[in-house]
Amino acid sequence: MSERLQPGDTAPAFTLPDADGNEVSLADRKGRKVIVYFYPAALTPGCTKQACDFTDNLDLLAAAGYDVIGVSPDKPEKLAAFREKENLRVTLVGDPSKEVLTAYGAFGEKKLYGKTVTGVIRSTVVVDEEGRVERALYNVKATGHVAKIIKDLGV
Repeated sequence: MSERLQPGDTAPAFTLPDADGNEVSLADRKGRKVIVYFYPAALTPGCTKQACDFTDNLDLLAAAGYDVIGVSPDKPEKLAAFREKENLRVTLVGDPSKEVLTAYGAFGEKKLYGKTVTGVIRSTVVVDEEGRVERALYNVKATGHVAKIIKDLGV
């Protein structure tokens, strides 16, 4: 099981390819708050709902100083298909090696339909302007999660 992050921890640095194959780095966002959310797979019902919720609230979050980056183990081609099919505006990056997922505590053992499996743990980490973890939420629900974050952050 990978270590879960705690508020005050330095957010692990990452550079991952987006849906167009361009590199996206957390370091490029220094000076802005970043909501990094981890989801199991593009083009699946729960992940689609979550990505659409983030897209629907992107302007509100951006106005409050937050960037949003979605991370999954998918390859850029699948992310591009997901973005096009659902008209997503949120930045999606792929982590096929699962190194970043693991570094953030978002990959490991979880319960799925009563069985213990190894996979992506649906998680959200809010990173402050200095690159420190402000909040780390694990085993979140796909539905209603974005509304809860907005409420909790006072946006």
